Amino acid sequence: MEIVLSWQTTPLRLVDVPAPSPAPGELLVRVLACGVCRTDLHVVDGDLPVHRPSVVPGHQVVGEVVVAAGDFRVGERVGIAWLRHTCGDCRFCSRGDENLCPSSLYTGWDADGGYASYAVVPAAYALRLPTGYSSESLAPLLCAGIIGYRALKRAEVPDGGRLGIYGFGGSAHLAAQVAVARGYEVHVVTRSSDARDLALSLGAASASSEAPPVPLDSAVLFAPVGTLVPPALEALDRGGTLAIAGIHLSDVPALNYERHLFQERQVRSVTANTRADAAEFLSFCESHRLEVAVQPYPLASANLALSDLRAGRVTGAAVLVP
Repeated sequence: MEIVLSWQTTPLRLVDVPAPSPAPGELLVRVLACGVCRTDLHVVDGDLPVHRPSVVPGHQVVGEVVVAAGDFRVGERVGIAWLRHTCGDCRFCSRGDENLCPSSLYTGWDADGGYASYAVVPAAYALRLPTGYSSESLAPLLCAGIIGYRALKRAEVPDGGRLGIYGFGGSAHLAAQVAVARGYEVHVVTRSSDARDLALSLGAASASSEAPPVPLDSAVLFAPVGTLVPPALEALDRGGTLAIAGIHLSDVPALNYERHLFQERQVRSVTANTRADAAEFLSFCESHRLEVAVQPYPLASANLALSDLRAGRVTGAAVLVP
């Protein structure tokens, strides 16, 4: 029997169930760490529709292979991320946009995730991990890091450009380091004084609770707050792009064409990621050492971790450790 966390309604409840059995082509892993993502909140709080009743949340899973499949070996440390299945045949998969596959399935939403002692994952969607990081530090890279990386791609920051980051949690503090390493001038907007201090320590040019001090070439909105879209667009210079990184966003107020969109400003969403995005980002993490701010919690304290994340009491990334 293994201890997992499953949900009917908030809060999560701790239950004993047998360890999962891997299907052909799947890995069974012993969970070493699992990041707590804002998407987990959206699943648990009902902001996202129920795909599987009483699902085990968690999609930033670092585990040790117990039953091998594919090219993986027993004892190897692997990652389980949000994307766990695509059809491979639709027009989106065929053109390299598997994140848009209508048949896509997700860890911790369609299938049980990593708030558990053991988890399974198709070998084709398991991720090889960079060396030199602890399991706790690797966990946030598997969604917060990958999604932040894709959001930067969607924001189309020009070489040497000015990038605004709105909200500064688990994903943003990793994306900021990628941006600084690429030579972008990073300006952070967040209400948290601790987050502002962290942003400056990681190389941000400014960190404020107000508007950025300069016009921006690009921006990424990490906070799931639709009312931030108009000021973020207004802060863009001509031709600027705003990328919205979350899976869920509160309602966006009415936009004024002249103030927010004219001069070829644009707003773009970010939908999941491809396995190519994951491979690119984790390769970057191998060659560029990222500072991963981690706030660890015991597995049985998952409700506390979610509560702290909901209330903005987590600086960096919350991680559950069985």
